[in-house]
Amino acid sequence: MKYSRLWFGFFVGPVLIAFLMVVIVPALLGIYYSFTDWNGIVNDANWVGIKNYVEIFTRDKDFLGAFLFTAKFAFVSVITINLIGFGLALLVTREMKGSNILRSIFFMPNLIGGLILGFVWQFIFTKAFDAVGMKLGWSFLEGWLSTPATGFWGLVILMSWQLSGYMMVIYIAAIQSIPESMKEAAQIDGASAFQRLIHVIMPLVAPAFTVGVFLTLSNSFKLFDQNLSLTNGGPFNSTQMLALNIYNSAFTFNKLGLAQAKAVIFLITVAVITLTQLSYSKKREVEM
Repeated sequence: MKYSRLWFGFFVGPVLIAFLMVVIVPALLGIYYSFTDWNGIVNDANWVGIKNYVEIFTRDKDFLGAFLFTAKFAFVSVITINLIGFGLALLVTREMKGSNILRSIFFMPNLIGGLILGFVWQFIFTKAFDAVGMKLGWSFLEGWLSTPATGFWGLVILMSWQLSGYMMVIYIAAIQSIPESMKEAAQIDGASAFQRLIHVIMPLVAPAFTVGVFLTLSNSFKLFDQNLSLTNGGPFNSTQMLALNIYNSAFTFNKLGLAQAKAVIFLITVAVITLTQLSYSKKREVEM
């Protein structure tokens, strides 16, 4: 027993220390600095109490706009990413030639870095879309990313294209874990393919839906690099998301105390939303 505790401390100790130094201590310092007027340049930080929090909710219209935009983006992205990911999983789990190649192709966008991906899609939206629109006379393809609406859907398209393959892998694992005997029994009883999907596959894949919604929800709220490289919040901060707003407050305007207050609100918001979603989804799993 004594030696097992020593080995446990030997292996867990370094990880625990690293977690405390990299996550817990910076988080506590961030909460402290959210009550100061620190600008990130000088060492002294004056205590200002809840002044930063009051300013966020009374005078900082950009933060509230970014919050609403991020919430709308997260809602739409969660639906599109999981629907596409589940559809791709159904496609590649069918017995057909080349399914493994398709899995690799669909997953590859997830391997591309966010900044690079943003610049690639920026070129597609501003150059390729314009060229196709002018050639075919489709005006709706011209001037993409120049309006709040096209900027919003540009971010949704980018995010869906990148993460759908990742969600596909999760749903593939869930679909392949369903016993074939259950599918065959439903088919023998006369259930159509759609009925088997609704009444057999989807209830048994419910735990994967819980994980998929959780991951896409948290990633959508925390989106930063794609937002920075694709639209940089433009036009006129209409597509600025929460992470980019916090970044600009800290490193563009040197208001790190205010940025830390925003980060604390951001952390609490994401934690409440994701934990609520997990709790609700777990209850739905039991009902299904």
